Amino acid sequence: MRTLLTVLWLLLAGITPATASVQVFIGINLPVYPQLVRVPGYPVYYAPRVAGNFFFYDGLYWVFYDDDWYVSSWYNGPWTLVAPLAVPVFILRIPVRYYLDPPIYFRTWRREAPPRWREHWGDDWAEHRRGWDRWDRRAAPPPAPLPIYQRQYSGDRYPRDIREQRDLSGQHYRYRPRDAAAREFLPPPAPPRMRGPDRDEREAARRERPPRTTEQDRRRSAPDAESRQGGPVQRRAEPMQMEPRQMEPRRVAPAREHQAQEREMRDRQMGGPRMDQRAPQDRGGGAQPHGRKQQPQEEERGRRGRNEQQMER
Repeated sequence: MRTLLTVLWLLLAGITPATASVQVFIGINLPVYPQLVRVPGYPVYYAPRVAGNFFFYDGLYWVFYDDDWYVSSWYNGPWTLVAPLAVPVFILRIPVRYYLDPPIYFRTWRREAPPRWREHWGDDWAEHRRGWDRWDRRAAPPPAPLPIYQRQYSGDRYPRDIREQRDLSGQHYRYRPRDAAAREFLPPPAPPRMRGPDRDEREAARRERPPRTTEQDRRRSAPDAESRQGGPVQRRAEPMQMEPRQMEPRRVAPAREHQAQEREMRDRQMGGPRMDQRAPQDRGGGAQPHGRKQQPQEEERGRRGRNEQQMER
């Protein structure tokens, strides 16, 4: 029976791993994102709290269940059956001690060594996978980053639909597998989303809508419009800007000028302006050249002299 199963796997693997894969639900049911710990010296993680042989390698989850390998891009499946010839070499090299639910025949093998896959899958498999157990540990690639974004999708929020899982992975996880065998099981990228008719109509209306023109653009385009129409274009009248008025000196009316001239001549004839027309310093009590005030007798004597002169005239 084991030989017949091996031959069947070889026939399927001769086609392609992707063609031979079948998505199934296995006995592992994880309600939340599992804790993952790196296997020392390997680019592989294992889940110490999961009751099963649960691993993460190169951006994908790998489970050894019921003597077969399964792979998924999400921690709780659905899972894809992997042909023995399509299992990546670093998955085959995981030591026995990290299988938390190993088959009975694993228990007699060395815990620090990988399982004896030649005894499990036969000589035909070993002929196609030569050198899988020989490698330079110093040349091991670094581990892939963990898709921790999947922590927020647990319980009822876990996406069961393959297309939904693919869309979420494309949004949050940009890593691409390096291993060619692992790359075969990566979900294809999501197709470009079709734009709705309402969005297309809005964009078409936006393209047909004439561009908005400013006042400056209209001024620039006015000469071109005149040349095309063969005549002047009526422009919109702009508000006039008033210049500030300059203050002109006030002109005295001619009658007032004549009265002022007559008053000046009369004052000259009378010996000076009247007391009410004199400056404050000339109305008696003004400062004298010698710094003393004029006496009342001298004022009276001066007034009499001016009166006598006017009478003589």
